[in-house]
Amino acid sequence: MDLRDQLKNLFPGHEESDFSVEESKEKHTQKEPIFCKYEKKGRAGKPVTIIDNFLGDDEQLKELAKHIKSKLGVGGSVKDNQIIIQGNHRDKIMDILKEKGFKTKRIGG
Repeated sequence: MDLRDQLKNLFPGHEESDFSVEESKEKHTQKEPIFCKYEKKGRAGKPVTIIDNFLGDDEQLKELAKHIKSKLGVGGSVKDNQIIIQGNHRDKIMDILKEKGFKTKRIGG
């Protein structure tokens, strides 16, 4: 007896549906590239990576920031329509953004 048969016995009135979960690899398209720059000072002397020029609403910006922070395992915040990530992670962030379908442009050295 497989799992489906056991579930039918437990829930006889339930109709089986063809439900499949697919991971959506939605590609974001925006005409302007997202800027990724590094600042050594200005934030209480701590180095930060700033992601700017994102065209989207605040909810999408917060979701993108959460994704980047979890991928890198670092802290950060969203302020003034910018994502501020602690530390110098420009190359890794640019790779993450390219995976999600964004055009990126590195600002500074």
